[in-house]
Amino acid sequence: MTIENRPANIIVNCNAPFLEIVIEGDWLLDVEIPNLELVLAKLSDGSEFKQVVFSTVSLGRWDSLLMTELIRLIAYSAEKGISVDIKTLPAGIQGLLSLVAAVPERAGDRRQTLHVSWLEIIGNCGLHLLNDVNALIMFVGNLTISVTAFFRGKAHFRWIDLWRNIQDCGPSALPIITLISLLVGLILAFVGSVQLSLFGAQLYIADLVGLGMSREMGGLMTAVIMSGRTAAAYAAQLGTMQVNNEIDALEAMGFDPMEFLVLPRVLALIFVMPLLCLYADLMGVIGGALVTVNFFEVSLVEYLSRTVNAIHVTDLSVGIFKCAVFGILIALSGCMRGMQCGRSASEVGDATTSAVVTGIVFIVIADSLMTIICNRLGI
Repeated sequence: MTIENRPANIIVNCNAPFLEIVIEGDWLLDVEIPNLELVLAKLSDGSEFKQVVFSTVSLGRWDSLLMTELIRLIAYSAEKGISVDIKTLPAGIQGLLSLVAAVPERAGDRRQTLHVSWLEIIGNCGLHLLNDVNALIMFVGNLTISVTAFFRGKAHFRWIDLWRNIQDCGPSALPIITLISLLVGLILAFVGSVQLSLFGAQLYIADLVGLGMSREMGGLMTAVIMSGRTAAAYAAQLGTMQVNNEIDALEAMGFDPMEFLVLPRVLALIFVMPLLCLYADLMGVIGGALVTVNFFEVSLVEYLSRTVNAIHVTDLSVGIFKCAVFGILIALSGCMRGMQCGRSASEVGDATTSAVVTGIVFIVIADSLMTIICNRLGI
């Protein structure tokens, strides 16, 4: 049986020095309530009224909505120096109001808006950057020691972990690498065709796509994909181990976390990234062929012949070397942020986000520097 709600209403009777507030109807969250501002306006002049009293004879059902409005009314009355008599309220409401007033709000608990000067903001950013640089140097130093131990045959880690990491960041990444590389090849071909078709030089689309993929876009797009995919996974895995105290347990058992956890992940990306780069180059060339052969008067044989003539070993070597460097930076950012993770689920999310951002920043900076160096050396 559905009970129909009675409309909520509030009546103000001014009988100085008392202000009587009559509360009627059902005060529920799903009903429309009257505006309390009219009552507060009556209390704005504290000299006329000395006490607020209530009449709840016609009060029906109520919930937290009525409690909220009463607390607001009592607080406003206290600001104006007007006392409030709650004895005429229902016993349940009196009990709840007593609980509210039993423990006063502790001073300083509310969040205050702080106005920070621009100089302080710059200073804090500089300190955070300095701390990150110090942490990066320490991490790279420890990782270098672990890599040296690996080449000396004294690193302690499980080879099955290395093969599993190779599987995760290698074959498992092929679908997304295939899709993105094909699309990048398609985009390069369409962009190049806009200008080359004006001169009837559509055949040179093969040169554009081949050189663009082999020297730059193949390795760069692969690195960006792996940064969002693998660096985030590394940070989440190591961060969760920090939360569960698994890394502390490894240290207590005499294992070096850098060798046992970080080193297999770094080696896996170093081994896999050059192969993924070559695969991305191939997919990009195929994507360019789909555009050139289907939309322009260029045969597949002409396209492939032009591609072979345009791409040299040096071009492939530059792209592979860049991608190997990107692999080191991706593993470094993911593992470093994971090892720096705090002890909560929120910290794991922050570490994952920071790993992706750090990896992409490292990739862009490294790619710019290597491109400039190759240009200066004439490579």
